[in-house]
Amino acid sequence: MAVLPLVIAPDPVLKKKAQAIDVVDDAVRSFMDDMLDTMYEAQGIGLAANQVGDLRRILVMDVAQKEDEDAPKEPIVMANPKITWSSEELNVYQEGCLSIPDQYADVERPAEVKVTFLDRDGVEQSVHADGILATCIQHEIDHLNGILFTDHISALKRNMMLKKSLKIKKARAADLE
Repeated sequence: MAVLPLVIAPDPVLKKKAQAIDVVDDAVRSFMDDMLDTMYEAQGIGLAANQVGDLRRILVMDVAQKEDEDAPKEPIVMANPKITWSSEELNVYQEGCLSIPDQYADVERPAEVKVTFLDRDGVEQSVHADGILATCIQHEIDHLNGILFTDHISALKRNMMLKKSLKIKKARAADLE
């Protein structure tokens, strides 16, 4: 298992739509494990494949420690996730993103969703989610569709956040030189 380099906004890969995979095989499972390692290392609760420069419809999440930092890890992996239902009731959560470091904004999304996906064994699953899990699922599926959480906020806030993110990206690149 390995920690993969995170793609930092602005980067064109973050605005591209990921493609469905045909099968969950050992290579996909290995990639899912690498994504989980990367997410945990960055102290995130979710990660989509395009955030590590890969355009396959794969995401990983673990919201257990978000609600209780002493909780054991409860990783979730999804290939080809698709929201099949969302509630009319809305929730607002302050969202952040590993690809937009140190930036947060209130985002309104459906309070509950149902999603179908392939699990790490390639078996189709369905889950009904609410709370932070529903928010995380929607946030990560947005990534797979080339949408950032900043696309859900005002243009002024979005531009300010992306300018700050670009400064962070340049500073990190300079540190690597």
